[in-house]
Amino acid sequence: MTEHPRDTPQFYLTAPSPCPYLPGREERKVFTHLVGERATQLNDVLTHGGFRRSQSIAYRPACEHCRACVSVRIVVADFAPSRRFRRVSKSNADLIGDMRAAVPTAEQYSLFRAYLDSRHGDGGMADMTVLDYAMMVEDSHVRTRIVEYRRRGPDTAIHGRGQGALYAVALTDVLADGLSMVYSFYEPDEAARSIGTFVILDHVAKAKAMGLPYVYLGYWVDGSAKMGYKSQFLPQERLTAHGWERVESAE
Repeated sequence: MTEHPRDTPQFYLTAPSPCPYLPGREERKVFTHLVGERATQLNDVLTHGGFRRSQSIAYRPACEHCRACVSVRIVVADFAPSRRFRRVSKSNADLIGDMRAAVPTAEQYSLFRAYLDSRHGDGGMADMTVLDYAMMVEDSHVRTRIVEYRRRGPDTAIHGRGQGALYAVALTDVLADGLSMVYSFYEPDEAARSIGTFVILDHVAKAKAMGLPYVYLGYWVDGSAKMGYKSQFLPQERLTAHGWERVESAE
C-alpha cells in the first residue's frame, strides 16, 4: 500500500483593511483552511498558537506595525471570581446552559438578529441572513458545540436543560486542552444581568467539570474599550513572543 504524505496547511495573507478595534489603523490577517481528517488536530495546534476559528477558516492578526491583539485564555483551575463576578453568577442563577450539537435553529437566529440590531448594527456581521447564520454554525470540521441558555425548570436536575425562552447562545469549540469561545450572543433587553459575562463564567465551570485546563477568549486588544473586559478574568495567560505568560492582575 502506498502511503500518502499528510496534508500540509497552506497559509495566506489578506490585504490591508481598516482595523475594527483601533481607529486609524489597518489590519492584516494570516489564515488557512480547517478541512479534512486533521482539521480537529490542526485547530488545537493553531489555537494554541494564537489563531481563532471562523467557520472553516483559522486566522490570526499579522499587522506590520501593531501587536495590540493578544490571545487570552483563562486558567480554569486557579480562576478566582471577583466580587462582581459572584454577583453576576447570583443574578443569573436561574439560567442553565445546555451544551448540544451545533445545529442552527430559527429561534437562535431570531435572538442573534436582535442582538446584532441592538449592539452591532454597523458592524461587519450586521447584514447576516438566516443562511449566513446557519453557515456560521454548521461550517465546521472540528468539535463544535452550541450552548443554549434558558431558565431552570422543574425537571432541569434530571435532563440538564432549561425551559422557555432562549436567553443566550454560545458557539464553542471543544479542544484537547480547553473550550474555545468562538462567538456568543444574548437577549439585548437583559443586558443589565451581564449575561455575556455569565456565559464566560459558565464556560469556566463547564471546562472544570470536563477536566479541561483553559477557556480561550480570543483576543484582548490593548487600547480597545470593547475588548477590555477580557483582562478581568484572572488568573489568565497571554500569548507573547516568548510563549504563554501568566497574568495575575488586570492592568
